[in-house]
Order: sequence, then C-alpha cells, then structure tokens
Amino acid sequence: MMVSVIGIGAGTRQSLTGEAMEALRRCEVIAGYTVYIQQMQELFGQEKEYLTTPMTREEERCRLALELARQGRRVAMVSSGDAGVYGMAGLMLELAPGYPGVTVEVIPGVTAALSGAAVLGAPLGHDFAVISLSDLLTPWEKIEARLLAAAEGDFAIALYNPASRRRPDYLKRACGILLRRLEGDTPCGLVRQIGRTGQQARLLSLRELENTPVDMFTTVFIGSSQTKIIDGRLVTPRGYRHE
Repeated sequence: MMVSVIGIGAGTRQSLTGEAMEALRRCEVIAGYTVYIQQMQELFGQEKEYLTTPMTREEERCRLALELARQGRRVAMVSSGDAGVYGMAGLMLELAPGYPGVTVEVIPGVTAALSGAAVLGAPLGHDFAVISLSDLLTPWEKIEARLLAAAEGDFAIALYNPASRRRPDYLKRACGILLRRLEGDTPCGLVRQIGRTGQQARLLSLRELENTPVDMFTTVFIGSSQTKIIDGRLVTPRGYRHE
C-alpha cells in the first residue's frame, strides 16, 4: 500500500519529469489542491479518479489520500514544483504513521526557484537561500530574521509567495528589510507564470523591486554581492577561473 507524493513542476506536460509522469500513469486516484487537479484533468481526462480539497484543508486532503491507500487504492498526491519544497511531502510523512502499512513515496519535481532561475539565466549559481513571504504558517518576525540572515550571509535569495490579495505589500516590506544590508542597485529579477502561457520575466534593481507590484504567481530573485547582468541575463558566478 503506497501513496506517491509527486512534484509536478509548473503542471504542464513539459514541466513534468519522466519519473513523475510514470508515477501518475500508474495511479488510480490523484489528490491535490483544486488548481493542480484541474491541470491533471487536462492531462488525463476521465482516466483517473480525482480527490480535491480547497486551500487551508491540506490535512484533510492528506488523510483522505492515506485512507484510500490503506484500502488498497493506488494514490498520487500532487504538489506544484517539488513536493518537498513548500509542498505536501512533509505533512504526508508526518501523518503516515497513523496509517499502518501505508508507505509514502516522494517523487521530486522542478521547483520554481530552479525553473524561474533558468528563465532569468543563472542567478542561483552559487550558495543561495529560499524564503517564503507567506506568514500563514510562519510568523512575520521569523521571516524578517531569515531575510536579514540571508542578506548578511551574502546569499542569492529566491522569494516564494511574495504577495497576495491579503498581503499586497509584503514584497515591499521584504525589500525594505533587505535594503538595511544590501545596496539599492543589487541586481534582481522576477518571473511570473513560470512555464505557463503568459510567462513574463523582468530584470531590475532591488530599489526598483521595492515598488514593483507582484502576485502569488511570481517568483522573485535577489542577487548577492557577486551577482551581475551579462548580456541581459542574471548571473551569480561560481568563481571559475577563465581568461
């Protein structure tokens, strides 16, 4: 008895890894957040049974998937990007001991930090930090401390969940915090709707980013002291010697 927790990348066929696609083909039931299930229905139509719950009801969704697996069904739980990066893998593994005999298999996917970085160039070419600006599960005080620590450590930074209707000014607040340690001309970039129709990308300075509107479909990249723009691409050099 097994549940496969699968990172589906941006949710398009092109962004799925071969391993993820094979696991999805094997399963009978696909569980996930409503938006991701719609993406799966576009791929598999009526071939599969679908199980969905809205946002904030993640534990209910996981328990339903684990119970179906305990009954002998072949179940996949999908998350956008990578299931272990702000996805469902952790919660599934936390709950699984309550369902004896059910094994949780985690199948990686391409998270937005990686797919967005590829659109911009190579902003994560050296050490980097990934930070979510959502304070739904993490107090803002802890997010602020992490932003300052990443800036002081001179990490390139990928920011997830930079804004929403409830949090329209969170990226502005984050930039204000980073500007305590970073220069205003620090190279930055953002990508919206990564891998989907309407994908948009932009390079800008940290000072410009502070006043740039974004939404929950945007991933933001803040450069380190080594990051530069080369021929219109955002690059954080690894430090290789070359002539």
